[in-house]
Amino acid sequence: MSRAIDFTQGSIQKNLLAFAFPLFLGNLFQQLYNAADSLIVGNWLGSEALAAVSSSSPLINMMVGFFNGLAIGAGVVISRAFGARDYKALDRAIHTDLAFSAAAGIVMTVLGSLFTPTILGWMQTPEDIMPNSIAYFRVYCLGIIFSLLYNTCMGIMNALGDSRHPLYYLIISSLTNVILDIIFVAGFGLGTGSAALATIISQALSVILSLKRLFRGQEGLYKVELRKIRFHMGSLKEILRFGLPSGVQNSVIGFANIVVQTNINSFASSAVAGSGAYSKIEGFAFLPVTCFSLALTTCIGQNLGAKNYDRARKSAVFGVFCSITLAELIGLGVFAFAPYLISMFNSEPEVVAFGVRQCRVEAFFYCFLALSHCIAGILRGAGKAVIPMIIMFGVWCVLRVTYLTVVLHFWHNIIIVYTAYPLTWTLSSLLFIVYMFKADWLHGLEEKKARRHFLHRA
Repeated sequence: MSRAIDFTQGSIQKNLLAFAFPLFLGNLFQQLYNAADSLIVGNWLGSEALAAVSSSSPLINMMVGFFNGLAIGAGVVISRAFGARDYKALDRAIHTDLAFSAAAGIVMTVLGSLFTPTILGWMQTPEDIMPNSIAYFRVYCLGIIFSLLYNTCMGIMNALGDSRHPLYYLIISSLTNVILDIIFVAGFGLGTGSAALATIISQALSVILSLKRLFRGQEGLYKVELRKIRFHMGSLKEILRFGLPSGVQNSVIGFANIVVQTNINSFASSAVAGSGAYSKIEGFAFLPVTCFSLALTTCIGQNLGAKNYDRARKSAVFGVFCSITLAELIGLGVFAFAPYLISMFNSEPEVVAFGVRQCRVEAFFYCFLALSHCIAGILRGAGKAVIPMIIMFGVWCVLRVTYLTVVLHFWHNIIIVYTAYPLTWTLSSLLFIVYMFKADWLHGLEEKKARRHFLHRA
């Protein structure tokens, strides 16, 4: 059994890279997993079906994103307990996290299934793709509990320094999804709803494998037991304290992306399909951003739990440098090969033209996307999840929506929609840089705890 990585000891660079690389491969398979639906649907069912799948993606991301943010908060609690060697708190946090995820999954399944047509109507989904959009989104909602549970299990393992087993399970799940997509869509011609069904089945498989691993546990660290999966109020409060800001942040970003998608929906269905194809490509560019952001959250959380402040600072610098460098190199590749990449999803000239235009507008700014997310990951690990929430809410939600609403009113051109992303990525990065240089992000949480302890004793 491979052991978890302890970020409080050994080489900082080696540990971060050893942890981030499986995350990178895992996210790569996650993107292949996500792109499979669009690739197969776009090539076998046409551009309207591709537009239908693409139009509901921001809505799915918003729904899942909130609970993934809470999972990040749980990861902070778990990594801090691990760093401090407080195994009783670790046990409570893990079981509470699983209980919360299961309960949330049931609620989201019911609400998403009932209100699918209403929500897609609010998004101004074009009439010619509405039936396929409803079919895809409703089927996906029926199995959304598996998505939440998998991300929760992955977050627990990552927080403990184990990024390898989530990779193994994701590879199996991704291959299953591709095979089922080919069988359901290309083989039987069952339509867009069957692509969502393939996703549900493959996610359920990843949940089974992840839970099997957690139930086996690791000697001396943790072991999940079914009878212990319930809410422990102290742990739940800590998870919500760290995770709620991240969940709200993900939700408001998701809401802003829904507004962006709504504006794209006001153009032709070929624009919707082109944007959907680009979003899958951007997901691959996002890989180094995600893996280093998650690695930094775990690394910073463990080191601050152990009060290793100098290691935390050095880890932050190294992780940010790696992430922005890799993201920009990928951006250059996306810019150069945009026509070939978009045509993989659909070869219709109008679809390719819209997708290439969006690639060429946004690709050079991936370094700012990476910088914002990595600093946000650092701050979450430091227990300052409210700061990323405020910055991203103000810039990625309020400013982005305001910019689109005002400018599109006077100039209804899709290029305005495309520029909204690099504009807000750049501004949020500048604000994060200012905060990192001005604030004491390393010691602030410990000082706050000390003040609370003093007031309690007084």
